[in-house]
Amino acid sequence: MEPRTTSPMSAGLAGPAGASAPSVNRGAMVPRPWFSEAPVEGALPAAPELAPWERAARRRRRALMLSIGAATTLATGVLLRTQGGWASPGLPLLLQCLHLSLFVLLFAWVSAGCVTAVMGFWVQLRGDRHALSAHQAGNGPISADARTALVMPICNEDVTTVFAGLRASCESLAAAGALRLFDVYILSDSSDPECRTAELAAWAELREQFAGQGRIHYRWRQRRVKKKAGNVADFCRRWGRNYRYMVVLDADSVMSGDCLLTLVRLMEANPRAGILQAANQVCGHETLHARAQQFASRVTGRLFAAGMQYWQLGEAHYWGHNAIIRVEPFMKHCALAPLHGKDIMSHDFVEAALMRRAGYQVWLVHDLVGSYEQQPPHLLAELQRDRRWCQGNLQNVRLVAEPGLHSVHRAMLVTGALSYFAAPLWLLYVCLGALLWNVGGNDAFHPFTPDGRLAPGVLALWVGTIGMLTLPRLLSVGSVLLRGEQGEYGGALKLLASSAVEAVMALLQAPLRMVAHSIFCLVALTGISLEWKSPPRSAEDVSWKEAFAAFGRPGLFALAVAVVLAVLRPSTVLWIAPIALPLMLAAPITVFTSRALLGARLRKLGLLMIPEESRTPTVLQHAWAYGQQNRRLPGWADMLENRRLLTLACQAMGHRDTGRGLRAHVRDLHLSRIAMLPSALHSLAANERMRFLSEPSHLLRLSQLKAA
Repeated sequence: MEPRTTSPMSAGLAGPAGASAPSVNRGAMVPRPWFSEAPVEGALPAAPELAPWERAARRRRRALMLSIGAATTLATGVLLRTQGGWASPGLPLLLQCLHLSLFVLLFAWVSAGCVTAVMGFWVQLRGDRHALSAHQAGNGPISADARTALVMPICNEDVTTVFAGLRASCESLAAAGALRLFDVYILSDSSDPECRTAELAAWAELREQFAGQGRIHYRWRQRRVKKKAGNVADFCRRWGRNYRYMVVLDADSVMSGDCLLTLVRLMEANPRAGILQAANQVCGHETLHARAQQFASRVTGRLFAAGMQYWQLGEAHYWGHNAIIRVEPFMKHCALAPLHGKDIMSHDFVEAALMRRAGYQVWLVHDLVGSYEQQPPHLLAELQRDRRWCQGNLQNVRLVAEPGLHSVHRAMLVTGALSYFAAPLWLLYVCLGALLWNVGGNDAFHPFTPDGRLAPGVLALWVGTIGMLTLPRLLSVGSVLLRGEQGEYGGALKLLASSAVEAVMALLQAPLRMVAHSIFCLVALTGISLEWKSPPRSAEDVSWKEAFAAFGRPGLFALAVAVVLAVLRPSTVLWIAPIALPLMLAAPITVFTSRALLGARLRKLGLLMIPEESRTPTVLQHAWAYGQQNRRLPGWADMLENRRLLTLACQAMGHRDTGRGLRAHVRDLHLSRIAMLPSALHSLAANERMRFLSEPSHLLRLSQLKAA
């Protein structure tokens, strides 16, 4: 343990000096080539017979597929009957076949979501004896050799927010008397010298606070390859052999000590478990958009999580954070080779599939509380995140043919891509419908009755589709009411009103997401490069300029199409109105939903409330309080004048021989120039300041010039 110091932490003091990471205990993490037919070495041997959960999973998946198939067949038959048979040969028939094929695919997609929600409703009311539950963990002591690492990869994040959540999580572990069982690793890929300096200061402060109770380490990675997955793999190669488990955190993660201990206990009780994913609760922002999303996540999202667990069981998703991983099989089986020359972007689904292929189970623990993350504060930030996920999920479809993967994980790779590719398919479906309406070619197709009403068949399809899209919301609200939890949402009336507000917002934002996801898919399929940025962690109002820059052209295009159709065939406008109207209003929708003031007003009215606001857990209270502290962390210039922070920055890099060669010559030229012209220090480029931060000897000389 590092000694405690009594020095104050004000004015940028950095706390105790010392090595920032333990000695390396090198281990191998070698990726297996994709599409290799060779047996998986070191995999768990198969059990002599199927476990009860595996037999239950097979039955449930058959029921899921039969339900989807029956609903889709019935709806397709109604559509074909409504169209009065097949269109005339040529272009009308081709358009009708394409339109019908899209309908089959999209209705099956909607049906899958609806059936999953029904399964979740059943689980929430009746339970599931085959599921892995937090209640199975018990409260027994944890063996001293079950060492666990808390791993937090970060890259140019808001330092105050990141360390506020990590500090609260460590405090929660310390309050449970269990911080000694965990080692904390902050793994930085930051390329901004100001951000990196602030990280060092915040890490030293955190380390001093818990001196004598736990080990908190910091590592900055000079070769930043493969982004987050590469950062975690780098940790595994250096220190993975020291630990039985690791819990991967995101930059906005907050986890209670009880939640972390429960994950470890569940792992200890289930030696064939490779990954246990906590069902995260979204909370933390006040904007109208974020409040609606966190309400939907808490009510409807929890229903879907229970439904997915019902048919996935031990072959579940891994979301990349707030999950515990068995380190040895992860190192042995989950290294990611490049796919057709490119790094894997959405690594989490792939790692879950590889862990299951090696014989280990992957579980979603849907009833585990105490795992939290933030929602992007506004729609533009959400779409920025979705663009990365879209490109990664479309890339992963190529792995469907990877030998040895379980069929469930193959299906997840497909559905992960379809969750984004469904957007352009819906758009194409609507456009084809409008085109068929105008091209004609099928005299038997009469969508309207002589008195102007929708034909019964068309009406039935509209009602059926809308009903399947609405049913999950109704079931989620019904589940809350039947379990008597409405008081946590402000009461039954406030719960119903909040659900209505969230549904309206979802209806208005859905076309915006559809157009954005369509563009993302087009960008991904054309191979256009993607700039990978972390989403904002703090809430800032979206300006009108930003909103029009994002949605101005789609809105004008929707307006032009609506005007043309209104002139040529007015009845067609009804077909595209649900999409065109929100697109025309996209900029106002984006701006107003980004306003924290509107979110705060709804909160005062008791709308869009979640249980974490009615009874805020201690770990969240502390995380939010630390994140709102108004203080300035030291920056690059402060470090050069602060001896303790300077020493810390030098020791964090360890011993490095950088006094010879071309690199040393270039740095000497910089130092000579600064010695002759001190103002040149302030004009150093960011990449040069990062290089000085990585070379202790040159950093010390630079500090001496600053002081001279």
